Amino acid sequence: QVRLVESGGGSVQAGGSLRLSCAVSGYTYSSYCMGWFRQALGQEREGVASISGGGSTSYADSVKGRFIISKDYAKHILYLQMNSLKPEDSATYYCAATPTFYCTWTANRYRDWGQGTLVTVSS
Repeated sequence: QVRLVESGGGSVQAGGSLRLSCAVSGYTYSSYCMGWFRQALGQEREGVASISGGGSTSYADSVKGRFIISKDYAKHILYLQMNSLKPEDSATYYCAATPTFYCTWTANRYRDWGQGTLVTVSS
């Protein structure tokens, strides 16, 4: 059974940093795409960052230069280091995975999802 469990959300002031983690279990594929999405109240879920089965990373323009996605392949943990946080980064953040090598920004292409972790950035 596949499980994705996020942690690391919380409240921080603008300019601060947080690191989100997503522990993955039950995946039998050695190389698969993983991504971070976020959804603010009343808004659609949007892609934030992704890492392909080969380790290539992609970022939304809104977070480029501030967020870093990485993966510990041995521990099967996905990270999202978020720096220089802004109030507009406030949202519930979800990690997602899908058994394909390459990633997409389309949320419904991801098969497995975590429960989400809330990030609140105050000004």
